[in-house]
Amino acid sequence: MNRFDPPLSQDATRERLLQAALDVFAEKGFHEATVRDICARAEVNAASVNYYFRSKEALYSEVLAAAFRETHERYPDTLARDPTLPPEVRLRQFISNFLARLLDETHLGRHGKLIAREITDPTAALDQVIESTMKPRCALLQSIIAELVGPGLSEADMHRLGLSIVGQCLMYRHSRSLIDRLCPEIIATPEEIEKTAEHIVCFSLAALRHLSAGEAGP
Repeated sequence: MNRFDPPLSQDATRERLLQAALDVFAEKGFHEATVRDICARAEVNAASVNYYFRSKEALYSEVLAAAFRETHERYPDTLARDPTLPPEVRLRQFISNFLARLLDETHLGRHGKLIAREITDPTAALDQVIESTMKPRCALLQSIIAELVGPGLSEADMHRLGLSIVGQCLMYRHSRSLIDRLCPEIIATPEEIEKTAEHIVCFSLAALRHLSAGEAGP
């Protein structure tokens, strides 16, 4: 009968599985990744996933939640959530953090790749992520937008405004292969990424001020 590697504690084995699963899921996506792949990458017994997580689906949910948690710990929305700051400052911090998170090239790049895969090819785990992470962040962005444009817009219009801002940032992640071929310099360094974030901020503020002044079209 096979046994788990004795030199590793249960906590250490579990962590190795989580890190290996993050790599494999980010590379292959949930559907193409296999438990065998993950256990081989972690160098643990093939039954380890069932032992520690019960199923591939439960492991994936935990990896996805951990990916969001770690990226938010590295890029906290402290200033964006501070109601004492001007909304322009809060929006700037929200966009700067979001773009930096999307384009992070450290080990957190795996997180961005995993999350991008989940959004384009969703699993049941996406619903949990939406409730725990995405809805609160959308609510934060919409609260900032509301301060900038004032009352009078419908809920649907507020969603459109939020998605327009988020979409500008996501363009740099999901079209990375195009940008790397057309104009790689605009996201080549952290300094250039910050300049690109500032461009999105200025572009978005101009549009929101246009609405606030009552100059919107029909």
